[in-house]
Amino acid sequence: QVRLVESGGGSVLPGGSLSLSCAATGHTDLIKVWAWYRQLPGRSREPVASLTVGGATPDYVDSVKGRFTVSVDHRENTFYLQMDDLKPEDTARYYCKTVTGGTYPGRSRTLEYADWWGQGATVTISS
Repeated sequence: QVRLVESGGGSVLPGGSLSLSCAATGHTDLIKVWAWYRQLPGRSREPVASLTVGGATPDYVDSVKGRFTVSVDHRENTFYLQMDDLKPEDTARYYCKTVTGGTYPGRSRTLEYADWWGQGATVTISS
């Protein structure tokens, strides 16, 4: 099991910056993917960015490319989302997600895939 706790967010003017953190505890050694999703008012949850452990580069949805940056501190098991040049359409509740499962070195058993979600953090961009 992995537990995720988000922090950060808040309210900012258009063009401003905010950052979110996602601290993971539990079986963090099993995390294969870190991701940020967001849910806009009246819409379903959508992916924003993801980072595969051991992967080359993060993936970003087109609408945030060049403005958002993700990073992970593996020692602290914390995932970050830096959001710059924020726009009103970025207003949403942001959720951290991790994925565990599959095969792992040293483990004979294949683990069932599972998604783990944080509680969310609200980001509001308004003038």
